[in-house]
Amino acid sequence: MSRMPSAESTQASAREPDTVRPTRTDEVAASGSELIGGPIGRRALLGTSWWTPVRIIVLVAIGMFALGLIQKAPCYDGAWFYGASSQYTHACYSDIPHLYQGRGFADGLVPYFDRLPGDMEYLEYPVLTGVFMEVASWVTTGSGSMQHQAQWYWMVNAGMLMVCAAVIAVCVARTHRRRPWDGLLVALAPALALTATINWDLLAVALTAAAMLMWSRSRPVAFGVLLGLATAAKLYPFLLLGPLLVLCWRAGKWRDFGKAVAATAGAWVMVNVPVMLFAFEGWSKFYTFSQERGVDFGSFWLIMAQNSSDPLATETVNTLATLLMLLSCAGVAALTFTAPRRPRFAQLAFLIVAAFILTNKVYSPQYVLWLIPLAVLARPKWRDFLIWQVCEVAYFLGIWMYLAYTTSGDAHKGLPTDGYHWAIGAHLLGTLYLCGMVVRDIFKPERDVVRQTGDDDPCGGVLDGAPDDFVLRPGGPFPEHDGHEGGPQVDWGSRSP
Repeated sequence: MSRMPSAESTQASAREPDTVRPTRTDEVAASGSELIGGPIGRRALLGTSWWTPVRIIVLVAIGMFALGLIQKAPCYDGAWFYGASSQYTHACYSDIPHLYQGRGFADGLVPYFDRLPGDMEYLEYPVLTGVFMEVASWVTTGSGSMQHQAQWYWMVNAGMLMVCAAVIAVCVARTHRRRPWDGLLVALAPALALTATINWDLLAVALTAAAMLMWSRSRPVAFGVLLGLATAAKLYPFLLLGPLLVLCWRAGKWRDFGKAVAATAGAWVMVNVPVMLFAFEGWSKFYTFSQERGVDFGSFWLIMAQNSSDPLATETVNTLATLLMLLSCAGVAALTFTAPRRPRFAQLAFLIVAAFILTNKVYSPQYVLWLIPLAVLARPKWRDFLIWQVCEVAYFLGIWMYLAYTTSGDAHKGLPTDGYHWAIGAHLLGTLYLCGMVVRDIFKPERDVVRQTGDDDPCGGVLDGAPDDFVLRPGGPFPEHDGHEGGPQVDWGSRSP
């Protein structure tokens, strides 16, 4: 007697033609899949509904995160506490155990309200990150030696950050409805595993990824609330409003943009104002510290400073970095209005955050976490993503070897200054390379791997498939496109009817 297919199998079969499998469309993904038996068959998952792409991706992300924790094992066993250079030679440094005591959590001090001993005075992190750190301290055992408490604090934070990593993987997998398997790029990213527990950046990254998911579902208020919370955890997420402004301008989606901005501001205010009112000096420490901080690791400014007999003053660097960022914003706006087809939201989001990092006074190794989900959504091309990741892993090793060199005394074990500059150059050029690929996709939409499969802007929400309302024409007619956008073409500064 024949077995009738289940309803779940029938539904999965119906969805199958709509799902883009990288092992069928990406030569690098296909080659890599040979390690586990080759590209998956069309019917391989039918009848086993539990093994959805999202669940597989989450399990892979947790597995890679766990490997990152294992990589930190030499430091957990003592390198954080018994030797400055050994935590660098083992490339397992983390701010978390050091700041447990250094920022007063071990002593029960309340962030922003209680003054810290020493020069720092107050916690130098945004409010929501401070809350995250404080909650972890509540769970941390208060008994035993300071080393034992700091180890527990790191483990508690690692568990909370693992949840953030899983959220990021889920959000990226669900943002492109037809491309859930692109989330594997996030899950397998070596830089995520290596840098996830250096600091608390994953909280803001998770909230930003969730905001992108909400925008892709045409929910601007939910997007704004999550983006406001992300900005309350780290400064960079608010930059996404810039690309959204020019995209909504081109598409005439002002109402949705207004809702997003209002919700973003409202969520940020709800988190920040209570602390601002009752502990303004502590609240403002993050912003004053960002201004007063000198040129630091990972930036091209550091290369300039270490090769100059008269380095630029911090105020001068602040001004120049701001000007470069403003020029980058102008470039993104010009790109948006002159592109033959309206860019995808993820493309511009990646470019603006990358510009902020590249022009900043510091490019810490964990800043790569800001870019990973945006890079996957902007250009889910395995070859280019892995090239960039190799550059970031090279920098991850380079900075710790350089710090080992500077802290090992006369032994000078590690990477000298010139070698460290090459490592900085590698991760700057890797980021610039990926930016160049995204810009090329914008000018040549037929090269965009997302649009090659028939999509317009899967994470664009109300922008997806919307006609143009305002475009600029610098020197002639636009090339014909495939009908996703049919808005009028206008001269510089003019507005369509």
